[in-house]
Amino acid sequence: MKLDPRLNAYRPELAAAELRGKVEAARFVEGKTYEVVHSQTPLRHAPRHDAPLNSEALYGEHVTVYDIDDEGWAWGQLERDRYVGYLPAAALVRPGAATTHKVTALRTHAFPGPDIKLPPFVALPFGARVPIAREERSFAVTVAGRYLPPSHLAPLAANEPDFVAVAERFLGTPYLWGGKTSLGIDCSGLVQVALQAAGIECPRDSDMQAEMLGASIELSALERGDLAFWKGHVAIGRDPLTLLHANAHHMMVAIDPIDTALERIGKPALVKRL
Repeated sequence: MKLDPRLNAYRPELAAAELRGKVEAARFVEGKTYEVVHSQTPLRHAPRHDAPLNSEALYGEHVTVYDIDDEGWAWGQLERDRYVGYLPAAALVRPGAATTHKVTALRTHAFPGPDIKLPPFVALPFGARVPIAREERSFAVTVAGRYLPPSHLAPLAANEPDFVAVAERFLGTPYLWGGKTSLGIDCSGLVQVALQAAGIECPRDSDMQAEMLGASIELSALERGDLAFWKGHVAIGRDPLTLLHANAHHMMVAIDPIDTALERIGKPALVKRL
């Protein structure tokens, strides 16, 4: 059975050492761990700036890198959801201090000092991870000396009580294939980001989510938090009458009456309850 290349790092000329004996490749290598230091960075299907965006890696996320080419593209695998792709090597460094907190605002600013009038270094997205060293003058201060509002952070172990409420905070966010932030997000990215915030691990693509999450139920039994799957699409049950989803019809995260969605998209192939 062929391994899914989205979740297994192998190419004809190179593969992860852990896949030795499972795939054919000219060379097997041990990966090296890197950390994302850009606010968000693209994970592309190929080592080109115009290649399709498969996903995004967020600040503080770890990546196992197997190759960096002469054009500055790193080929690797995200630590959390195991997704494989190409990232700009300039967005990666070897890991520093262990992260302690995550961003819980849709986007927050990291300032160079304890003053909101200072020009921020970077705007960090929801789910970004940071190493907080101390508090100073109503700011949380990272190991690198970046100052963030404590109200926009939570300890890594803290979980949101309602993942649907997390997804609802993204209402109006532009639709972006492969996106995972308030600047742009797709249907499965919205589900993944919201579930991870609630402490529920979730694969990246909708077909993976349909296969790996929950148990099947009838559409007529839909409740808040159930997931409806079509081929290439997923929506979140907001209540028995409405769905929440990032979609290309509205080109944003929107709420749809179920009847309207069924008329436009058709009956879901599968409905799952977590």
